Amino acid sequence: MATFISVPLKKSSEVDLMKPLSKFVTTTYPAGEEQGEYIRAVEELNKLRRNALGRPLDKHESCLEILLRYYDQLCAVEPKFPFSENQLCLTFTWKDAFDKGSLFGGSVKLALASLGYEKTCVLFNAAALASQIASEQNLDNDEGLKAAAKYYQLASGAFGHIKDTVLSALNREPTMDISPETVGTLSLIMLAQAQEVFFLKATSDKMKDAVIAKLANQAADFYGDAFKQCQYKDNLPKYFYFQEVLPVLAAKHCIMQANAELHQSILAKQKKRFGEEIARLQHAAELVKTVASRYDEYVSVKDLSEKINRALTAAKKDNDFIYHDRVPEVKDLEHIGKATLVKATAITPPLSQKFTDLFEKMVPTAVQQSMSIYSQRKAETVNRLVGTMREATNLCNGVLASLNLPAALEDLSGDSIPQSIAEKARAIVQLGGLQSIEQLIKDLPELLTRNREILDESLKMLDNEETTDNELRTKFNQRWNRTPSGDLYKPLRAEGANLSNILDKAVQADQVVRDRYNTHCDMITLLCKPENELNAAIPSANPTKTLQGSEIVNVLRSQLVQLDEMKKERETLEGEIKAVTFDMSTTFLTALAQDGAINEEQLSLSQLDQLYGAYNQRVQATIRTQEELLGQVQTSHQEFSSLKQSNTEANQREEVLKKLASAHDSYVEISNNLREGTKVLTHNAYLVGNFLLLFFYNDLTEILLKFQNKCSDIVFARKTERDELLKDLQQSIAREPSAPSFNIPAYQSNPAPPAGGPTPAPRTQPQAKPMPPARPPPPSFTPQAASTIPTNAPATGPPSSNPPPLAPPSQAQGPPYPSYQGYPGYFQMPMGYNPYAYGQYNMPNMPYMQYQQTPGQGGYPAPPPAGQPYPGYPQQPPQQQPYYPQQ
Repeated sequence: MATFISVPLKKSSEVDLMKPLSKFVTTTYPAGEEQGEYIRAVEELNKLRRNALGRPLDKHESCLEILLRYYDQLCAVEPKFPFSENQLCLTFTWKDAFDKGSLFGGSVKLALASLGYEKTCVLFNAAALASQIASEQNLDNDEGLKAAAKYYQLASGAFGHIKDTVLSALNREPTMDISPETVGTLSLIMLAQAQEVFFLKATSDKMKDAVIAKLANQAADFYGDAFKQCQYKDNLPKYFYFQEVLPVLAAKHCIMQANAELHQSILAKQKKRFGEEIARLQHAAELVKTVASRYDEYVSVKDLSEKINRALTAAKKDNDFIYHDRVPEVKDLEHIGKATLVKATAITPPLSQKFTDLFEKMVPTAVQQSMSIYSQRKAETVNRLVGTMREATNLCNGVLASLNLPAALEDLSGDSIPQSIAEKARAIVQLGGLQSIEQLIKDLPELLTRNREILDESLKMLDNEETTDNELRTKFNQRWNRTPSGDLYKPLRAEGANLSNILDKAVQADQVVRDRYNTHCDMITLLCKPENELNAAIPSANPTKTLQGSEIVNVLRSQLVQLDEMKKERETLEGEIKAVTFDMSTTFLTALAQDGAINEEQLSLSQLDQLYGAYNQRVQATIRTQEELLGQVQTSHQEFSSLKQSNTEANQREEVLKKLASAHDSYVEISNNLREGTKVLTHNAYLVGNFLLLFFYNDLTEILLKFQNKCSDIVFARKTERDELLKDLQQSIAREPSAPSFNIPAYQSNPAPPAGGPTPAPRTQPQAKPMPPARPPPPSFTPQAASTIPTNAPATGPPSSNPPPLAPPSQAQGPPYPSYQGYPGYFQMPMGYNPYAYGQYNMPNMPYMQYQQTPGQGGYPAPPPAGQPYPGYPQQPPQQQPYYPQQ
C-alpha cells in the first residue's frame, strides 16, 4: 500500500560565476588583502555550484545538504552583488523538470538573467530531492518514519515558498514546472504524504483508534484536495508525470478514507454500535474495491481488503445472530473528525546546518551604494570648502597684484628686483618653468581624443545590440519575450550622456586654459630668466628713499603680514578638512537592519554637518577677516601713493611689476589645476567650467574604461541570452506540426456537438456517414461494332463513335492517375480488359465493349463467336470465366 510520490529534479546548464564576480570585485574594491579574500570566496561559490548542480545527486541527506548550502549562499550573496540585467548580468538556464520534449525539439527550458530565478530553481531541486529521500526511507521503523515526515514537510514548505515568490522573483511567465499552480499542487501532495506517514506511525505505535481515524481522514482530505488541484488545472494533465500521479492520488484518497472508516468502525464496536460498525466497514469495502478495480496497477490493497472483509464478515455474523442492530445509511453516519499533525516547513535561511557565509565581511549592495553616494557628498563638501578658500586667496592675490604690493614697498630704491618678485621667479623655476606647463597643455588633446573614442565605442556597442534586438523582435513578434534593449540600456545611456557632457565642458575649459596661458606667457618667460636678465628687463625709476621710514609704509607692511598669516592659516585649514575621515558603513548597516532600508540622504547630510560644520564656520571667518584687511590695505595704499613721487618711468616700472606678480599667480593656479586638483572634477562638474585638468582626463579615462566594461559585460550577457532564446525558438518551431492543413470534405466531417457539451454516440449503433454522390453512368457503345472489326485490323486513328468526355465528378478524389483522352481525371482502360469496370461481369445478355484504341497503338482482337474458344488458347472450362484479351 505504501506507494509514495517523488518529484524529478530540474537540470541546469553550466554557468561561470568566476569571471563576472571576480571582475566586479576587482573594480569595486582596491587591491589588497580584502580583494584577495573576496576573489577566493568567489572561487568557493563557483565550486559550490558545480557540486550542487553540475553532477547527478544521490538520494542522500549529504547531497541535500549541498543543495541547501548553495541556496543559503545565494540568499546571502544576493544583497551584496548588484545582480540585474543592466549591472552584473548572469544568465541562468534551466530545463523543465516534467516536460521531456521531443526527439527534434528537445525539452522546454528558460534562460533568465536573474538570481531570483536561480534561487527558485535550486529550491525546487532541494524540495524534489527531499521528496526522493523521503520515498526511499524504510517505514518499518521509527527512524525511517520520522525522516520521511521531516523531508515531506520540508518539500511541502519549499514548494509553497516557490508558489508565493516565483512571480515576483522572475518578473515574467515561468516554465510550467515552477508555475504557482504546479508547485502549489506539489506542496499539497507532499503535505498529504507527510500526514500519511504520521498515520503509519500512529498505526505502528498502536495508538487509539479514534486518533488513527482522525489522522487517516485528514490525510484523505489532503489527497482529495491535491487530486482536485491536478484535475481542475488545465495545464497540469498534459504532463505525463501528472497523468501518472492522478490515479495514485485518487487511490490514496480512497485508501485513507477506507482506513478512517475501518478504525472508526472499531470505535463503534467498542461503543456497541454494531449497525454503525457494519455500515462503516461496508463503505470501507466499497472504497477498497474501487481502488482494486481501477488503480490496481498503481497501488496494491490486497492486505487492507482482506482485513476489512474479515472484519465485515465477523460483524455481519454477530449482528445477524446476536445483536440484530439496524444498519444505517452511509450518509446518516456521524462525520469522522480530523487531526492535522503536519505543517509545511517555513523556508527561512539558513536552511543548512553547516552554512557559513563566504562573503561575511562584504557589505550589502544597498550599503555599498549608500557609501558611494556618501563619498560623493563628502567630496563635494570638501571641494566646496577648499574651493571657497582658494577663490578668496586668488581674489586677495589679484587685489595685491593690482596695487603692486608688496613689491611697491620693497622697491623704494627703484633700481633692484623686489624681494617678492625674486621669490616668485625662483618658485616658477622650481615648478619646471615654461617647458613644464607647455608639455602639460600639449598632452590635453591626445587625452581628450582617447576619452572620446572610449565613450563612442561603448555607446556603439549598445546601439548595435539594440538594433539586433529590435530586428529580432520585429521578426518573431510576441515570441521574442525578453526585456527590450532600449528599456534596459536607459541607465547606461543616461550615464553616457553625463560623461559626454563632461567631455564637452572639458573642451571649453581647454580653451580657457590656453587663453589664460597665452595672456601671461611673456611675463612667465621673463620670470624664468636669470636674475640679472630679469633685473635688466624691469624699467628703473627715481629713488623714493624718503618714504622708507614713513609711518604709512610700516602700516602697509603690518597689514600685508596679517594677510600672509591668514593665507597660511587657510593652508593649514585645507589640510585639516581633507584629513577628516568617518566610516559610515556601520551607520548604514544599522539602519538597514532596523528599518530594512537606508535613508542615505538624511543620514549623510546629518553626519557631514557634524563633521564639517565647524570647518565651514572657520572658512567664513577667514573670508570676513580678508575683506576687512583688504579694505584697510586699499585705504593705506591710497595714502602711500599720494606721498610717492609719480613720473613716467615709475609708472612703467610699477606696471611691469604688477604683470610679473599676476603672471606668477596665474602660473601657480594653472599648474596646480593641471597637476593636483583633477580628481574633484569627476565628482563636481562645476569645477570643470574653471579649468581642465590633466589628471581629470586620466581619472576620467579610468571612469570611462569602467563604463566601457559595464557596456561590454551587458552586451555579452544579452548576446548569450539572445542565442539561447533563438535556440529555444528553433526548437519550438521544430516541435510544431509542419504538414499543411487541408479542407475536409463535407461528407467526411463530423457534425458539430450540441451547445450543452459533447454527447458520445452509442457503441452498438455507430452514426451513419453520408453517402457519396451517385456514380456517373457508363458510356454508351454499339454492340455490332465488336463483331465487324477483324482481329488483325491494323492500328488506325480513333473511331468517330468515341463517346464525348464526361465532366469530372464533384466528390473527393483519391490519388491522381494518368489521364487518357476522353475521360479527364480517370485512368481509362478498355472495358473489355478492365476487371474493375462497373457492372461489367455477371450481367446476362451484355456483349463485350469494343476497345477504343489511341493513335499509334495497335488494336486488340475482337472476341470470338459465342460458344467457340479463342484461337491459340486451350479449351476453357464450361463455367463462365472473365475474358482477358492477349496483351
